[in-house]
Amino acid sequence: MFMFLFLVVALAVVVAAVTVAVVGGGESAPLPEAVPDRLADPLPLDRPVNRGDVETLRFPIALRGYRMSDVDDVLGRLGAEIGERDARIADLEAALDGARSASAASTSLHKPAEEDHR
Repeated sequence: MFMFLFLVVALAVVVAAVTVAVVGGGESAPLPEAVPDRLADPLPLDRPVNRGDVETLRFPIALRGYRMSDVDDVLGRLGAEIGERDARIADLEAALDGARSASAASTSLHKPAEEDHR
């Protein structure tokens, strides 16, 4: 009989503690809304992305792996930066080829013939 009374009192104490914790949670709601784990864009905005930035990039885990929108955003940004770099490289190579051909043309025009030296 003593054991039964002890269990009833213990059960009442536990129920009261849980009720006070849930209902009397203070200024906040009983159970605050969970903040979704979102990707804070770790890629630098003030400079181009480099290899180290991509290697340290980690996506937050979602229910079935990764959030497609987070991955799509990062891949879109990386694709845009790679496209800009490819365009810049093509411009620089075209300028270099133009400088080489202009240098070759000016060198061949001003090169004295061997017969002039005799």
